[in-house]
Amino acid sequence: MDRERLSYLQIHPKDNVLVALRDLPQGFLVEFGEHTFALREAVRAKHKFTIYPLDKDADVMMYGVLVGKMNYAVDEGILISTDNLRHASDDFKLGQRELVWEKPDVSAFKGRTFNGFHRSNGTVGTANYWLVIPLVFCENRNVLTLKSALEEKLGYQVASKDYSDEVDELIARYQAGASVDELLAVDLSPATVGKEKIRLFPNVDGVKFLNHEMGCGGTRMDSDALCGLLAGYITHPNVAGATVLSLGCQHAQASILRDEIKKRDVAFDKPLYVFEQQLEGTEQELMQKAIKATFAGLTQANKQTRQPATLDKLCIGLECGGSDGFSGISANPALGYVSDMLVTMGGSVILAEFPELCGVEQELSDRCVDEATAEKFMYLMKTYNAKAEADGSGFYMNPSPGNIRDGLITDAIKSAGAAKKGGNSPVTAVVDYPEVANAPGLNLLCTPGNDVESTTAEVAAGANIVLFTTGLGTPTGNPVTPVIKLSTNTKTFEKMPDIIDINCGTIIDGEETIPETAHRILEYVIKVASGEEQPQAVRLGQDDFIPWRRGVSL
Repeated sequence: MDRERLSYLQIHPKDNVLVALRDLPQGFLVEFGEHTFALREAVRAKHKFTIYPLDKDADVMMYGVLVGKMNYAVDEGILISTDNLRHASDDFKLGQRELVWEKPDVSAFKGRTFNGFHRSNGTVGTANYWLVIPLVFCENRNVLTLKSALEEKLGYQVASKDYSDEVDELIARYQAGASVDELLAVDLSPATVGKEKIRLFPNVDGVKFLNHEMGCGGTRMDSDALCGLLAGYITHPNVAGATVLSLGCQHAQASILRDEIKKRDVAFDKPLYVFEQQLEGTEQELMQKAIKATFAGLTQANKQTRQPATLDKLCIGLECGGSDGFSGISANPALGYVSDMLVTMGGSVILAEFPELCGVEQELSDRCVDEATAEKFMYLMKTYNAKAEADGSGFYMNPSPGNIRDGLITDAIKSAGAAKKGGNSPVTAVVDYPEVANAPGLNLLCTPGNDVESTTAEVAAGANIVLFTTGLGTPTGNPVTPVIKLSTNTKTFEKMPDIIDINCGTIIDGEETIPETAHRILEYVIKVASGEEQPQAVRLGQDDFIPWRRGVSL
């Protein structure tokens, strides 16, 4: 392939638009098969342009599926935009099972292991955390008080950048009479990084404090779902035990939480301490008991050590956020290859974000192992979208301004690329929020497309590693599961090295194939799972935790 051919790409033989791999000027000569034409306007990298003239209401195809319809007739070489294209996707129905797939070569990983924390229920953690959780938002202050009392003393405070020197410099300039323009032009010195303290409990990776705004005042469905979500975290293989603070009168009762824990682990045997403020009396009584219990629990958690585990004990959550026009042709397909590799080795993967599966429902439902699983997936997709439309929204409103600016014009375009994270293996299970989704093979988990809500749910469902692709850049992380960030393009990776771990832009640049990138990703996953490497989100203490309210969230 010559240099000019690397300027654009047809993703699928059925596609009638091309993707610009770099900025293309007006008049740029495009050679597509025997067809040659000049671009009628400039096309920025990541955006799409027409190969042939298209009539009003003509179908636009990408990834081999319908992704939109033309609002008016256009010529060849025209930029696809929100002005001339509207969202459209094909209907779906119960079809034939399509379960034959080509398994990738995994011989390079035969016999490989990672060093993890083995739990009594057979799961293996990639980390070892203690949780402090409020059952209701009324206890958030007490949780933060515990954080203030415990975190630094135990050596778990994140060694973050300190910007106080910069503030001192600006104060001095202001007091000396500097103008607004002079203040904005001040050359500030680089921020200093605090020293990492020695941990009292070296085998415990941290104490995590999960504040939220739920538990009462909303619907009972939301409070029950919250209990299920929290139970998913408490029973998670990366968690050694938990301290739970309850007010006492809220909807999210401790008894509901215990029932949800038993649903997930009948023989649950981790240390679990639950305190109700209305029973304990004074705040001092509550806090002293909680501190003693947490400290005692940490002494037990510290007795656990990393031991070898086979790769089938990995459960990888697949996530994307700040997506761009390269997501579906670089990082997401690379994750799809990693997914297929792990499934081939007996591991588990979770594909979530149901609004970002709009337009690929037929393919995914056909890949479900049986008709009951396919029908469950279709039911969840239809009811979710119907609820969104009833509330004045819909999956078609999912793309964000950043998505659109960088080439994801319709939800179907975004979805067709996002679904590539799931690879080609059969769908072994379809799970509704906030249930467990760690069956061997590819699991579909109903979550919103919102990055943090979806990541929060994937971890509760059992993901002990999360692979998160981004085109625009996002610092999203999770309190208990390492979140590995992968850029879709080299420019973002070089611009934001403090939040991104792996560059998949090498695929766009022609330096690597998708399988080569996937192998590099899996090697890094093994190091992270063994505690040998820390992703940037972990280093930054990016402990994002947002439970999903089952209202509309795209």
